[in-house]
Amino acid sequence: MVSPTPDDVPAPGSQRATAGAALAAARAAPLSAIATPLIRNVLGHTLDLLGVAIVGGRYAVGSSLPAEPLLCQELGVSRTVVREAVKSLVAKGLLVTGPKLGTRVLSTEHWNWFDPDLVRWQSQQGLSRDLVRDLQELRRIVEPAAVRLAAQRATADDIAGLETAYAGMRSAIEDGGDYVTSDLRFHQGLLTASHNRMVQQMGKALGALLRTCFEISTSRPDGPARSLPLHRAVLDAVIAQDPVRAELAALVLIDGAALDVETVLNSRRKLPSLALPAPVLKGNRPR
Repeated sequence: MVSPTPDDVPAPGSQRATAGAALAAARAAPLSAIATPLIRNVLGHTLDLLGVAIVGGRYAVGSSLPAEPLLCQELGVSRTVVREAVKSLVAKGLLVTGPKLGTRVLSTEHWNWFDPDLVRWQSQQGLSRDLVRDLQELRRIVEPAAVRLAAQRATADDIAGLETAYAGMRSAIEDGGDYVTSDLRFHQGLLTASHNRMVQQMGKALGALLRTCFEISTSRPDGPARSLPLHRAVLDAVIAQDPVRAELAALVLIDGAALDVETVLNSRRKLPSLALPAPVLKGNRPR
């Protein structure tokens, strides 16, 4: 671990006292103990600030980010941190850099919508109806085919994991708890049970998007209770190794969730935000 260089000193006039204080604390503690976690925390915080600013429209499409010294001053971090954050945003498709181009904001068709950070930033700013419906359509394309494969290939361990996730959903409804996390584990477990490497990789990428969908659909008071037996039907078909029945049951489940999402959208209620904890149910027993 190298000692901090002058370039790693927070810019003067910082408006972010927390980041500056954290960096100061690093110099007073053993580098081997805290330097790496600290750098990650400061970088993650800076990445979030810039990501939210871009997604929220503070920097318009095609416009340039402020010069590096100005960003350092505004964010209260070093040039190294700003540069690493910009690199991450380039990798996520939000920015493009070039010698005569500077650092410019790209339009949304370039953004990596499978990136969990991007989904979280967009959720904090407000999910659009178009984005939610894009997700619903993607689920209808991918999940039924994956469930069909799961009915043919699921192992005993796969089934045990699905049963555990289902039990978590049921417990959340009956006794109160985090329904969405168990729901997410159930659906990702189905994708894993397909034993198709491409589908499994997509399951990891879809995690944040699926959570968004579930938080919206379960925001209806009776949503989880009504969907629980539909989940059971999918699981039973997978256990029975019946791919046709499993695929049809998955379609029924997804279409039911789509109806719940549409109801929430039409109610004009504020959509759930990924910045908030998952909804906790309180004794809403299934019917």
